[in-house]
Amino acid sequence: MSSNKWSRVEIQTKEGKVEGVAPVIITASRSTDIPAFYSEWFFNRLEEGYIKWINPFNGKPQYVSFDKSRLIVFWTKDAGPIIKHLDRLQERNINYYFTFTLNDYENEGFEPGLRSLKERIETFKLLSKKIGKENIIWRFDPLILTDKIDVDLLLNKIKEVGDELNSYTDKLVISFVDITKYRKVRNNFRANNIFYEEFATEKKHKIAEGLQKINEGWKLEIATCSEEVDLTEYGIKKNKCIDDELIMRNFAQDNELLDFLGKGYHKLKDKGQRNICGCIISKDIGQYDTCKHQCIYCYANISPKVALDNYKKYLKSNKNNEAILF
Repeated sequence: MSSNKWSRVEIQTKEGKVEGVAPVIITASRSTDIPAFYSEWFFNRLEEGYIKWINPFNGKPQYVSFDKSRLIVFWTKDAGPIIKHLDRLQERNINYYFTFTLNDYENEGFEPGLRSLKERIETFKLLSKKIGKENIIWRFDPLILTDKIDVDLLLNKIKEVGDELNSYTDKLVISFVDITKYRKVRNNFRANNIFYEEFATEKKHKIAEGLQKINEGWKLEIATCSEEVDLTEYGIKKNKCIDDELIMRNFAQDNELLDFLGKGYHKLKDKGQRNICGCIISKDIGQYDTCKHQCIYCYANISPKVALDNYKKYLKSNKNNEAILF
């Protein structure tokens, strides 16, 4: 069962009936920060029962029904705006967990659209208290080396954030920045006169060794996201962000969800992701070119200007009734 073979359903829209898919697991989202910018849109669409998603590769729409949804996996750098809405998911008996990225690149200005790190750390703690630390995963992602950030400074950045968060989560996920592979990212670094360094294997191991020592005080599970390098000698696993083991452990009370996984779907890799990605299948509902965090390492926006323009279109639209992000 691949991500394009979810149950087919008929969806009633304002324009008439259309055919759509009804995924069990929804990702919100790898493509944009729905919790930070589009939480009202998300819950309005939940009330309507469906989402109109535009395929970024062929421009064709796909209708996505919430009819069979048992789990939402939220990805965010700032969950503040969505916290007040989460009870609406609980009222519908829909499970969810968060992957929450908290990096320390304030001095470098790598994430100019974000609130202060201090404020976001407090939001992380607030969310953890609300939903349980087992349901919020901390990401320091990506790890970046430049002419001004060496391995020791980077490890210190991780440690200072982790010293604040380690009692509010069970897990840290890391990845090493890929700059050369992504033209948009490479151009962003050059445009901002940032002299980056690709991670040599030796330095990946130095990071892992340093994290192992730091983690003696934290006792977190640490994992890498979509990385070929093997760091298991340092106690660092390979991660699955859409994680069947976590799902079965944290949502054991949901028989429908467990039945879905029990049919073998937990063994099915999401073919829409990179080969080294370990995630099981889910349906992503985000749109590229809509996130206004303006992170210089972002691969999901053509440019900060395009993303900001699309966000302004969204604000001007009747977002209570629109079926697309912008």
